[in-house]
Amino acid sequence: MLVLFETPAGFALFKVLDEGKLDRVEDLWKEFSTSESARKVVKLKAFSKFENTSEALSTVTLLIDGKPSKGLRKFLRAHCEGETLAVADSKLGNAIKEKLKIDCLHSSAVMELMRGLRSQLTELISGLAVQDLAPMSLGLSHSLSRYKLKFSPDKVDTMIIQAIGLLDDLDKELNTYAMRVREWYGWHFPELAKIIQDNIQYAKAVKLMGNRTNAVDLDFSEILSEETEAELKEAAVISMGTEVSDIDLANIRDLCDQVLALSEYRAQLYDYLRSRMNTIAPNLTALVGELVGARLIAHGGSLLNLAKQPGSTVQILGAEKALFRALKTKHATPKYGLIFHASLIGQAAPKLKGKISRSLAAKAALAIRYDALGDSQDNTMGLENRAKLEARLRVLEGRELSRSAGSTKGKPKIEFYDKDRKKGAGALITPAKTYNPSADLVLGQSTEPAERSADEQVVARPRKRKHEEVEAADEATLKEGGVDDGEKRKKKKKKNKADIASTQLQRDHQTAAAEAEEEQEKKKKKKKAEGHGTARLEDGGLAVLPEAEEEPSRKEKKKKKRAN
Repeated sequence: MLVLFETPAGFALFKVLDEGKLDRVEDLWKEFSTSESARKVVKLKAFSKFENTSEALSTVTLLIDGKPSKGLRKFLRAHCEGETLAVADSKLGNAIKEKLKIDCLHSSAVMELMRGLRSQLTELISGLAVQDLAPMSLGLSHSLSRYKLKFSPDKVDTMIIQAIGLLDDLDKELNTYAMRVREWYGWHFPELAKIIQDNIQYAKAVKLMGNRTNAVDLDFSEILSEETEAELKEAAVISMGTEVSDIDLANIRDLCDQVLALSEYRAQLYDYLRSRMNTIAPNLTALVGELVGARLIAHGGSLLNLAKQPGSTVQILGAEKALFRALKTKHATPKYGLIFHASLIGQAAPKLKGKISRSLAAKAALAIRYDALGDSQDNTMGLENRAKLEARLRVLEGRELSRSAGSTKGKPKIEFYDKDRKKGAGALITPAKTYNPSADLVLGQSTEPAERSADEQVVARPRKRKHEEVEAADEATLKEGGVDDGEKRKKKKKKNKADIASTQLQRDHQTAAAEAEEEQEKKKKKKKAEGHGTARLEDGGLAVLPEAEEEPSRKEKKKKKRAN
């Protein structure tokens, strides 16, 4: 069995002298404790030296990917015929087996053997000193690091940061210049500002027209629609604006040229930014768009710095001022920052913008990391995540619809709009309902079914209170009595009046008798009081009347009143 060992100087091929020792993996390290014992286990068979640093770098980069270089393939064909090769990387072993048809072995025993070879490498390979091996390994590691960390010109995100900053500045300048053109030319033709709303079309029309008197003879079909052109020509004839000299019109036209030039340059800059974003961050662009993605990168400083941020930070990036104000005043924190301008959040309802922004920020954080640290240049991940977010948005909108249209238990009361429709067509599957004339009610029909239904309704009604039943019974008897009941009512009323009059007379007699008795009692009390007073004066002392004598008189009075 042979062992392939990679060194900074080249490839070494060792012959295993005693394969039985590989079975005892735990004691294998003892065989490499000294150089003499190591020579009893393995022996150097061949060595392939690197010619220069570039060859070493290219070979090592291929080994990292699990691919054998051209020089390694030649070296193995020359020395590994009919032998089993032990390798440190299983991926490299599979590639060698496929291309060179050499059996390769990778196990824990092989890894322990590699560790022993590394410890006694300078002793097993003659001519390779420690002082030479250390600088070679250091130089190769530095070259490999520079190669791996070197950014390609296509991956420089500084251009995106500068482009989005310039694009924002151009928007501000364009708005300022366009407003200045409107205000300046408005003194001469004020009606034109209401007719043409677009700033670029306004500047083109002013540059072509000049003085408003020329509008009737000019053709604006390349700039404006027919209706707008007709309205412009009518307004130019009856305009209330002041007259303007030719020098002023020349300066206004120069300003219009500046507006048009800036708009053309802005369109070119937007195309450049879109191409750079699709190259550097294709997945982020697929999720949030070119402008929002570029603003996120510019706000984060770089794509790599943005990749280090979690999804919660990406969600509120750009709203730091509102966030810290909310934390200071203990109010609700903002739900979105720069990501608010993404098309997915714009499609969502106001109640769902917070949920969609959180989901979009989480997916955007994954897309940013994939773009910054991944090797592929496609946008499949971004498109898949966007499709998932759109599906989630539809699900959330369906829930809100069912809640608003449903009952208290959450069950919807409405049917889906496409229930009776064909897929891809507007026709109904079920035929339209026809008019049913048998359901109409004719006035000449008999009332028997109506009476039956009324009887059924009476049976189905719940029980009522007793007094309602009594009233219903009285009404029924009154209806049956007819005219005789009216006479009976009159007689009853007369009897009631006579009874009331007699009771009132009895009450009057009783009250008069009671008043007379009270007057007599008062007189008797006065006489008794006078008699007691004379008795007290004669005896020269006070006499106390017992209360027991007054009580029987009170009881007797009460009995008399009750009897009356």
